[in-house]
Amino acid sequence: MTLDRFRPYVSRFLDPFVTGFDRVGMTPNGVSVLAFGMAVLAAGAFFLGGRADPVWYLVAAVLVFVNGWLDIVDGALAREQEVASAGGDLLDHVLDRYADIVIIGGLAAGIGNYLLGFLAVTGVVMTSYLGTQAQAVGLDRVYGGLVGRADRLAIIGVVGVLAFPVPGDLGGLTLVGWLLVFLAVVGHLTALQRFFYSWSALD
Repeated sequence: MTLDRFRPYVSRFLDPFVTGFDRVGMTPNGVSVLAFGMAVLAAGAFFLGGRADPVWYLVAAVLVFVNGWLDIVDGALAREQEVASAGGDLLDHVLDRYADIVIIGGLAAGIGNYLLGFLAVTGVVMTSYLGTQAQAVGLDRVYGGLVGRADRLAIIGVVGVLAFPVPGDLGGLTLVGWLLVFLAVVGHLTALQRFFYSWSALD
């Protein structure tokens, strides 16, 4: 189900953004930091969507999509400027993890359900950890499984859009609450998928 496999097909849509950032002197690391800033703003908007006005969910959804788009652009910009490096890759992955944490934190804080937030964020972090840990033990980096980061951001963005007109309870939880349940369950299942794939590949 992962959308990451479609990254090669969106390259032509990246060109205007890569060219624009390059012309203004933006570095790939700068784009990575900008993407993280979008995630922080999205978290704040998700919090306000749950505590103040549901219209903030729409703002959060847009910011999540921008975060995901910039997360693709930074790599393309690094290749265009021929500055791709291990350090840049490290920074990108660290900021991506913090972005995941703050976005889910904003979702959980907005509805005041920190247990679901904890379960969701641990599932997401373990998914990413197992993907890179495979590489650390000599395998290729693993992006597969039920839900990758691109899928996760797309789903969070769509729920953000839907949460504006559907703010009420659905079976005891809000739509955002069910999103956290989904992220928790699917996140841990994806992590286990990646673990067993890597374990089998090491035999």
